[in-house]
This record gives sequence, C-alpha cells and structure tokens, in this order.
Amino acid sequence: MGERTNKDAYVFLRDLHSRLNDRVQLTTDGHCPSLTVIEPLFGDDGVDFAMLHKNYGQLSDPNPEHTYSPAGCTGIDVRVIADNPDPALISTSYVERQNLTMRMGMRRFTRLTNGFSKKIENHAHAVSLHFMHYNFARPHQTLTKKFGSPTTPAMAAGKADHVSSTWEIAELLD
Repeated sequence: MGERTNKDAYVFLRDLHSRLNDRVQLTTDGHCPSLTVIEPLFGDDGVDFAMLHKNYGQLSDPNPEHTYSPAGCTGIDVRVIADNPDPALISTSYVERQNLTMRMGMRRFTRLTNGFSKKIENHAHAVSLHFMHYNFARPHQTLTKKFGSPTTPAMAAGKADHVSSTWEIAELLD
C-alpha cells in the first residue's frame, strides 16, 4: 500500500528484493521513481530491467457519452535500462491483468460506491485478504486443467498442498 512516490517505490522494491533468491527480470511502466530506486537496490548486475511506456492517442469519438472511455493505445516505447532483459518477456500485461482482477473482485477500488475504503488500514486488510483467497483458496481453471485436480496458484508454486478453506484463512488471524 502506498502512493506513487520515490519513497514508497523504494519501500516496495526493497521488500521485493529481500524476498528474491535469484536474478530476475523487471519491467516497469513509464513511472519515473522505479528508475531511481531499482539500480541502488539491485546493483549493477542484479537485475535485467526494461521500461515499457505506452502511448495513447486522442479519443476518436467526441461524443459526450464516451467522455470516460479510455484513449486507444497507439504504440509502445521500450527502453532497456539495465543489463540484458529478454525482449520476449518485456511486458506489463501480467501485472495489468492482476490489477484488473483485483479491481473487479474488490469494490474498494471503485470510487463512489459503498465499498470504497475510507481508512487505509481497512483497505490494506481487504487487499491482503483478497490475495490470500486468490492464491490459496481459489482453484484456477488453467492450473486445474494442467494438474488434473483443483489447483490454486500457491499449490502450483509448491507453497501449499491443498485448497485452503475460508475457515482456514480466518483461523490464521488468531
């Protein structure tokens, strides 16, 4: 949880770095704080890093009903920032899909609804609960097909040996 500032980028990426055992490839959007934070944290040879910036055009339809429609993506600019990232893996699609899943699954991210979080503490707890359920209690169709039985992301990653129940998740709070 945080704002899109250098300080919060540093705190987030420091935590990420502390959880990694191997070299990784990172791709960020055009947001600048990551540029000033990644190299000091990961070092000169600790990460393959690229930035993918999407360019958006003007709305083609001036109709007032489409005022809140997103502009169309007209192209992308890719910049290699550090070392040698694999061009086939330079993408922000996975995190964008994760953000969409989170926004659709939790109305707390939708302003002007009765589910919108007014306190940051409640918001953080809701996000944690969402990810716990998503990764440990919700079997995913593609994983289930691959492994032949109901499988969660945590099971596929070797972090769990069964689909957790909501009761099991609630008992973790004790």
